[in-house]
Amino acid sequence: MHLANRGHHVIGVDNFSRRKNVAEVGSWSATPIGTMDERLSAFKELHGTDIEFHEGDIREYHFVKGLLTRYKPDTIAHLGEQPCAPYSMIDVEHCVYTMTNNIVGTLNILYAMHESSPNTHLLKLGTLGEYGTPNIDIPEGFFEIEYRGRKDKLPFPRFAGSWYHWTKVHDTGNIMFACKIWSLRSTDIMQGVVYGTRTDDMIDDRLLTRFDFDEIWGTCINRYCAQAIIGHPLTPYGLGGQTRGFIALRDSIRCLTLATENPPDESEYRVFNQFDETYCVNDLAEKVQKVGKKRGYNVEVVHPDNPRVEAEEHYYNPDHENLYKLGFKPAFSIEKELEIVFKDLERFKDRIFAKKERIMPTVCWRK
Repeated sequence: MHLANRGHHVIGVDNFSRRKNVAEVGSWSATPIGTMDERLSAFKELHGTDIEFHEGDIREYHFVKGLLTRYKPDTIAHLGEQPCAPYSMIDVEHCVYTMTNNIVGTLNILYAMHESSPNTHLLKLGTLGEYGTPNIDIPEGFFEIEYRGRKDKLPFPRFAGSWYHWTKVHDTGNIMFACKIWSLRSTDIMQGVVYGTRTDDMIDDRLLTRFDFDEIWGTCINRYCAQAIIGHPLTPYGLGGQTRGFIALRDSIRCLTLATENPPDESEYRVFNQFDETYCVNDLAEKVQKVGKKRGYNVEVVHPDNPRVEAEEHYYNPDHENLYKLGFKPAFSIEKELEIVFKDLERFKDRIFAKKERIMPTVCWRK
């Protein structure tokens, strides 16, 4: 929607797997989501702009190559992967589905670019979770190292924490290699955790994005906001010192737009660490608790056992300079964005209540 409103010709592609996968685990979005036809019609009505749409699966190579042969797009904003760590950890079936969907889908796009649209810029959504939590600063993709008297610039080591995160690591290697051998161009977005219910283009409920809050699909900050709305204790896992990068949805869209409108050169593979600030999950719980209290919600914080295998207290300092060099500036503070989230969720409190049994963790990394 944002790119279309900036004058770009936008073609959407989806197979609606997110809706199906969330329904599979017995949950739904707190914000009701219409059909694609309803959403496209509403966007046309409200903004006066058309967005083309094709339903299809990027695991099917003939479908992907057909699109690129027909349109030869300037940019592919590739957000079409299974994006959930707990979902990938349920069992072997969900692990293999995640690996296949993510790695095969991205390889199909790379091959289709090579064969049919070599000048296309691949804007690929990765994750800061590729890096893990090393005890040193995290650069944007590459770092210089001296070892046994010799120096080189190398990809920064990856320490992924779930099968989902490992698919992103494999994507990174495949994309970097494709740029090298085929002279493709790509931006690998190492994105932090996204929070928020809306962007400036969502001027009507028919255009709202989804807001997942269950233990599998809901990020920690989404879960906290939903928990506060229904009077459920906020639940940082374990000690609560797990620290990550976070970015508001509206700022994420602005970053992706900057990357789209400032593409890399031929053969260039570049990495952007995309986040605003880092917070530990205890700090986030306190911020949600504070904003909730201003709106009349008094909720406690409890610490359930951590179902994940991760450091609960650690050093964390990733760089994030490249997008700021392109002109990125955050729109709002996290407190102001959380106030907007609360106002939106209050209207859909009944939908959160209806699925409240899906909030506490059941998927365990050690099973």
